[in-house]
Amino acid sequence: MKTIEIDKTGSATSPLDLAKTVLTTDSHFLPVAGDVVAVRALSESVSYGNLELPTGRLAKINRNDILLGVLGKRRALKGFVGDVPDTIKTGDRLHLLNMGGVIGVCTGHHSSLSDAIEVEVVGIACAADGTVLNISDNALETAASLSPSAPIVMIAGTCMNSGKTVAATEIIRQAANAGLRVAGAKLSGIACLRDTLHMQDHGAIATASFLDCGLPSTVDYGDLSPVAKGILNHLNTFDPELIVVELGDGIVGGYAVDSVLKDAEIKAAVSSFVFCASDYVGVIGGIAVLKDLGIGIDVIAGSVTDSQMGEDFVQNRFRMKAGNARRNGARLFDLVRNRIDRSQLAFA
Repeated sequence: MKTIEIDKTGSATSPLDLAKTVLTTDSHFLPVAGDVVAVRALSESVSYGNLELPTGRLAKINRNDILLGVLGKRRALKGFVGDVPDTIKTGDRLHLLNMGGVIGVCTGHHSSLSDAIEVEVVGIACAADGTVLNISDNALETAASLSPSAPIVMIAGTCMNSGKTVAATEIIRQAANAGLRVAGAKLSGIACLRDTLHMQDHGAIATASFLDCGLPSTVDYGDLSPVAKGILNHLNTFDPELIVVELGDGIVGGYAVDSVLKDAEIKAAVSSFVFCASDYVGVIGGIAVLKDLGIGIDVIAGSVTDSQMGEDFVQNRFRMKAGNARRNGARLFDLVRNRIDRSQLAFA
């Protein structure tokens, strides 16, 4: 084992609160998602060249920087695709898959991006006894059942960049401005603090995500509902009056979102379901997919409503409520709160 000094630490390692100096071993024959690794940056990137630190600040990655990240998978429609290597040892070349510091073998990327930053493994982080560190070592517990919960506003969408986070943070802002104790959650996606930090910046009293449960991403997780229930149970210990939940990625894809949507206990706890789409066809597809899952959409939001024409078209063509977070957040919030049982929540 040897000691390595870290130049920049990825936010994906934040559950462990690691120091700038880490103890490492040279090889690991059965790596799994969440294992912590130290790597040297071999390249830089103009389009994807920053690392999110545990503070939430973005730091430019320079060639030869020693970075601390975690092994994980990604399946981004508009980003990188990658996997955990079968084995790992010093000298291996891997790639940075996201700005949170998730690292793996990149197998492809969106045409708008330059190649992923290539990195060289300089060590696998371990404890004094040689045990490889994994972010699940200090994680929220999953739960088999959902405890009594504050009303839940669930936000899902067609895919990444469809407007989910904007809708979630605006609903949180409006709720907080109305005097409510509101909490925020990110239940699926790839590890990054940006979205939960935005929730806090907009008034959330508490936030949590799958990263807090020790997951670098939710790709290929299987049944994600116990993770979702663990997060919701944790947030309810803060006595919120409302919980705003974002499901990262899309309702169809590789991030196990469907397993949350299929769970009967979670569905029963959702008071208002907001669906974000990029265009009209996305609205049609979302209605069909969610209908098969036994879910009705209460409000359409997202970039399809960024113009008044889109909002009007959705309401006239589909006979559904539509609201836009950017142009009129107060109206979107009104549409959401009107779906919540007045006996559950007293709005100011």
